[in-house]
Amino acid sequence: MSLSKVSLEDQVRECAFSLGFDLVGITDSGPFEGDEKAAIKRINDGHMEGYPWYTKERVRKMNRPQLLLDNARSVISLATSYLTTEPDTGTFKNGRVARYAWGDDYHKVLKSKLKDFCVKLKEISGRDINTRVFVDDGPMNDRAAARRSGVGWFGKNTNILTPTHGSWVFLSQVITDLYLKPDSPLKKTCGNCVKCIDDCPTGAIVAPYVIDNEKCISYLTIELRGVIPRKLRTLMGDWIFGCDICQDVCPVNKKASQGNLDAFHQRPGFSTPDLVEILNMDQAEFSTKYKDSPIKRAKLVGLKRNACVALGNNGDPNAITALSTALKTTENVVRIHAAWALGMIGGKNSLEVLEEALLSEEDQDTIDEIQMSIGEIGIRISGKESKNVG
Repeated sequence: MSLSKVSLEDQVRECAFSLGFDLVGITDSGPFEGDEKAAIKRINDGHMEGYPWYTKERVRKMNRPQLLLDNARSVISLATSYLTTEPDTGTFKNGRVARYAWGDDYHKVLKSKLKDFCVKLKEISGRDINTRVFVDDGPMNDRAAARRSGVGWFGKNTNILTPTHGSWVFLSQVITDLYLKPDSPLKKTCGNCVKCIDDCPTGAIVAPYVIDNEKCISYLTIELRGVIPRKLRTLMGDWIFGCDICQDVCPVNKKASQGNLDAFHQRPGFSTPDLVEILNMDQAEFSTKYKDSPIKRAKLVGLKRNACVALGNNGDPNAITALSTALKTTENVVRIHAAWALGMIGGKNSLEVLEEALLSEEDQDTIDEIQMSIGEIGIRISGKESKNVG
């Protein structure tokens, strides 16, 4: 077939595929009215606490592509798979990282490809056109665009599910003043399946398509700055950056096709990092190891905090030495979680470390945490002694 007989839309799709994008959909630039109303409701219901930038004004803007580009006519939605290898096996010393962060920073990878895509888009259209690109980092509702363009449908965990690659995809968009014939939304749904809701350990998916932000493990390990609520720590398991539980249990993801981009293949040890190594890491080592990685978003202090929680949940006494060192660090948020972890591991060795730390600790919040852990260990030791006597 000659190029002149190939539709403009098909040429756009083939161009995207040639650059490594896995799925392409097109929609118009009209507002995402239903999505805007749902987002406003989440704000009003208090489910977006912890995201001060997620305001009603931003919601209005992100759901109206015509506010993001003058004379916008079309939105091209693209999905790129990051499903690559299986995670490494680990021991008590290892935590878990969400799959999307195993490789290079997707923002940089995809923006480079989108830049090339926009250049080719001008060549394909045969005229000078205006474009604006988004990769999960600007006021654009990427999931709404993906849904309306037929790239995928909304899962009950709020992720976009695609027929071929499941939810293991990065979403990106190009808004343009070029007119392209829109695709139709998919008619697929999750039906009666609620596995993601039932299996979320913190109960963050409070209703189908609604997440309580402050309960989500991804929020707790990445966005939250400061102390993780005590009642949620035991529910976090060994996740130290993000969480994949709701995706791992999704039936659609069981048959998802793998991605092809080398940039998203696992860096050595990134799927199950060494927690003790993280606790001993300084800023220079952190910056070097996580250069061009999404994990740098957690910052060193956040990653150390998360490592303490994971070691506490793993419960192995071999972690006591590393945690005792963390209990002497300058960041009180790390000391608080190290004290909690020692309390979780328990035993006389942990008790001795905590009692010694209490003698020199000056931060009241850390003192409170140490005292709670000492009390909990004491109760368990007393209980064991009583049982032995009986």
